[in-house]
Amino acid sequence: MDGRATHRYEFGPYLLEPAECRLLRRGRVVSLTPKLFDLLLVLVQHNGHILKKEELLEAVWPDAVVEENNLSVSVSALRKALGEDSGASEYIETIPRRGYRFVARVREVSDEPDALMIYERRTASIVIDEEEMGGEDDQSLAVRQSAAASLSAPSLGEELEPVGGAVPLDSRFYIVRQADEEFINAVTRKDSIVLVKGARQVGKTSLLARGLERAREQGARVVLTDFQMLNEADLSTVESLFLTLAEWIAYRLDLPTAPRAVWDPLSSPNLNFERYWQSHVLGHISLPVLWGLDEVDRLFTRPFAGEVFGLFRSWHNARALDPQGLWENLTLAIAYATEAHLFISDLNQSPFNVGTRLLLEDFTIQEVAELNRRYGSPLREAREVEAYFRLVGGNPYLVRCGLHELAVRRCGLALLEVDADHDDGPFGNHLRRLLTSLMQAPALCEAVREILRGQPCPTADSFYRLRSAGVIAGYTARDARLRCPLYPAYLTRHLL
Repeated sequence: MDGRATHRYEFGPYLLEPAECRLLRRGRVVSLTPKLFDLLLVLVQHNGHILKKEELLEAVWPDAVVEENNLSVSVSALRKALGEDSGASEYIETIPRRGYRFVARVREVSDEPDALMIYERRTASIVIDEEEMGGEDDQSLAVRQSAAASLSAPSLGEELEPVGGAVPLDSRFYIVRQADEEFINAVTRKDSIVLVKGARQVGKTSLLARGLERAREQGARVVLTDFQMLNEADLSTVESLFLTLAEWIAYRLDLPTAPRAVWDPLSSPNLNFERYWQSHVLGHISLPVLWGLDEVDRLFTRPFAGEVFGLFRSWHNARALDPQGLWENLTLAIAYATEAHLFISDLNQSPFNVGTRLLLEDFTIQEVAELNRRYGSPLREAREVEAYFRLVGGNPYLVRCGLHELAVRRCGLALLEVDADHDDGPFGNHLRRLLTSLMQAPALCEAVREILRGQPCPTADSFYRLRSAGVIAGYTARDARLRCPLYPAYLTRHLL
């Protein structure tokens, strides 16, 4: 790559000098091969933007025929040189099936000596800070390191995506958690059933979407059914449900045989649905099939829920009885929030006690600190990150909502705290919806009042329902507490 720029680029503790073909880390040279240097330069010069694999290959290897695998190996080597962990994306983010993006904030550094002196002083101060942090515990260390990493945060000038709903696949604001890795492993193994359980707004749909995308990359056929899209007619009988599901699957997988053309009115709905899967889905597609089912909680209160989930359990059992059969190619990935055992009395007919079970939990303070960095570090110091975590807890939706508000309005944490539990504050819509939902369920509303008074949750049923709804946290009714520190202040004012 010729025609090197004369600008210097600063990101985090690094200084990239194109004219000298040199990368410095706090004044010390980082050893890079010429091609790795070229690759880093292209990524840095286009920071914040997705570069397709073809664009990178053309820019770094313009006169050679290079396979994509060479690019991925080079990116991996570059990440290692920059000190990235295998699961982190502090500098270079992989955009599945598209390319790569440099995510750290980059600042052009003047050639003036004074500007370089400022860089040297800044990097020296970071070294001192890191030495002083040696005696802290892991949690405080992670928070303070994130605050110090604000130099490498994305530019606040970039347009921020809206908060709410599933996080886009190429979003830099998606935080990878332990459950993500476990889900990907289960999909790769082609487990029969993968269960993803978590409270409302904890990120189940976003995790599910990434697992489905990984399955596509591995060559599987994928179909997602969101039970929120079903209307009352679809859910009126088990016959209408199975027909609706079969039609959706046929449409999404582009199958040649329409379900109604082979549906036998003299056979049971379960038998018709199973036959369609065997003969016209798995019998037609030789590749593995991953069926994602989101928000299956809507089925729990239906009188035929046992029939549906019992059928899914029978498919799991069929794998053990016939390992070489068609069911070996089917994986069900089921996301839900409600405690299934409250509605399925026969455990032998339940798919919720077999397969791979994953629990998706709230963010840790370290994950909040990382998300703060990706938002441009509107929380400038470690103590602000800690104070913010005390305010909203690890609720993923509230964490993102508040950081988005801070990044866009630049109002500062103190001002955010003043209005946090007000109806017209930054979390007002969420808090009003929470209160409205409770007022429509008198028994649950009374249970929340008891918790606000410092008493245990009155019944196991109310405990499980409130926990599934994301209102409370805890392992038993006795240790139940409001899920988010923001909730007691707001609900006490309206319910007591």
